Amino acid sequence: MDQPQAVTSVEESPYQERRSRFIKYTIAMVIRVICIILAVAIPVSWLTFVFVAGAVFLPYFAVVIANAQGPGTASKRVPVAEAPTLSISADAFRAPKPSDDRK
Repeated sequence: MDQPQAVTSVEESPYQERRSRFIKYTIAMVIRVICIILAVAIPVSWLTFVFVAGAVFLPYFAVVIANAQGPGTASKRVPVAEAPTLSISADAFRAPKPSDDRK
């Protein structure tokens, strides 16, 4: 039987996970566009080659970073101690027997 989940061990919703990946990828692509603009705008020097390399290799790293999982999804789950159970016997629901105390 599966253990109950604690509120602190619930994973990120799919919407939040997609949004997080989208933001990471968008930031990387903005940096790539800046590299392309700078590679064209500045005079040819060693810095130009750095910007060209950034524009060429950044898409690969952007995908890897955007799709990277956090520090182990499975390790986030913390086992919850078994909740104490209250056991009530069937006798608790029976009507009391009439007593012979009447005199």
